[in-house]
Amino acid sequence: MVHSLPALPYSFDALEPHIDATTMEIHHDRHHAGYINNLNAAIEGTDAADLSLEDLMKNISKYPAAVRNNGGGAYNHGLFWTVLTPNKTTPQGKLLDAINGAFGSVDKLKEDLNKAAATRFGSGWGWLIVTPAGKLAVCSTPNQDNPLMDIAEVKGTPVFGVDVWEHAYYLKYQNKRPDYLSAVWEIINWDEVAKRFEAAVK
Repeated sequence: MVHSLPALPYSFDALEPHIDATTMEIHHDRHHAGYINNLNAAIEGTDAADLSLEDLMKNISKYPAAVRNNGGGAYNHGLFWTVLTPNKTTPQGKLLDAINGAFGSVDKLKEDLNKAAATRFGSGWGWLIVTPAGKLAVCSTPNQDNPLMDIAEVKGTPVFGVDVWEHAYYLKYQNKRPDYLSAVWEIINWDEVAKRFEAAVK
């Protein structure tokens, strides 16, 4: 399976002032494209070339570091663009009920997720996942790992992820990762998060 770079679902400047256009362009057209190209090169001629990104993640322990790093980068960024939006949305329905059941409130979810993402040492991701038991939980992963991977410390299906590699925020926020994380909450695509949640709990 040859993987391709998905188009952004909005323009580079659509998420301003929260994420600037230059960061979005570099992040998508260079970083994400680089992961896709390197993944395709790493899996060419191997059985991994027959797998979807999701199935590759679930079996990542079978493959070398180049597949893990670039496959993770391809999957994580493909999710990241879809869970952001310039349009104001709010959690509702089953998703909101699940958030309140797991965390007590959306504000507590925000606090927990921001803490997980802010305290991830070095590069990585903060995640909202559906656990194998069907519950919402927060975790973080290093580098381009994700909770779908069979090597993840906390396993589950990601429904939201936030990139805390410096390339995601440094041009605008420099070393102020918490400011970037706070800004991301203004542009979460809760409709997409809800779709991913409902698919994960089926």
